[in-house]
Amino acid sequence: MYKHIALLVRKQGMSHDEFVEYWQTNHTPIAREIEGVVRYQTVLPADPEAAEFDGIAELFFDDLDALHDALGSEGSRDYDPAKGKAKEAREDVDNFLDIERRPRLIGEEFVEKDETGGETTGLYKHSAFLVRKDGMTHEEFLDHWANTHVPLAREIPGVVRYARVVPTDPENAEFDGVAELYFESLDALRAGLGHESSRDYDPDHPKAKAPREDVDNFLSLEDRPRFVGQETVQKDVTGE
Repeated sequence: MYKHIALLVRKQGMSHDEFVEYWQTNHTPIAREIEGVVRYQTVLPADPEAAEFDGIAELFFDDLDALHDALGSEGSRDYDPAKGKAKEAREDVDNFLDIERRPRLIGEEFVEKDETGGETTGLYKHSAFLVRKDGMTHEEFLDHWANTHVPLAREIPGVVRYARVVPTDPENAEFDGVAELYFESLDALRAGLGHESSRDYDPDHPKAKAPREDVDNFLSLEDRPRFVGQETVQKDVTGE
């Protein structure tokens, strides 16, 4: 599947609680009805005071044409819908989001491990927005990520789902990819990756230490936003 991932920053003057209330009560019912959306999920920060962003919104589509029809081209930073619920959603974001500080990525999802059966509501997710190491091409980055890092990351203790999101238009993308690691509890996530207030992994277990050491081989760590939060699936018609 293809998805649009938006890292959200609340509008100036709005508290985090006000942001969450508006997002969940006003915007989510609109976003669920955007034409072509087959799955919509939101992620709220586990520790809002330590989080770099106020939340993540993820819209899934069966194909790239459906995504572009609803949201616009990936070369455009913001939605560019012409009609319907997509237009309504685009207009509504001005009511609660700081548009200038909303990184986004359009990409194809590759599931590398899944013990959840697609039931991710209530799970805790570590989303890492990846930028390749200086001097490495995007293709070299993808090769290392898929063939060297993924086998290590799959073995991190507590990981029940691991997915990669690869940009469909790398030249226009803000990131080289997104790595998503799911855990059944916040304690399990912290045991595997470290505390959410720490920017990087801080594991003690050998199988967590290996992928932590490998990130230096292909990532620019200072340019890598990350987000730890709890996911809620707001809509899912993928099984219909």
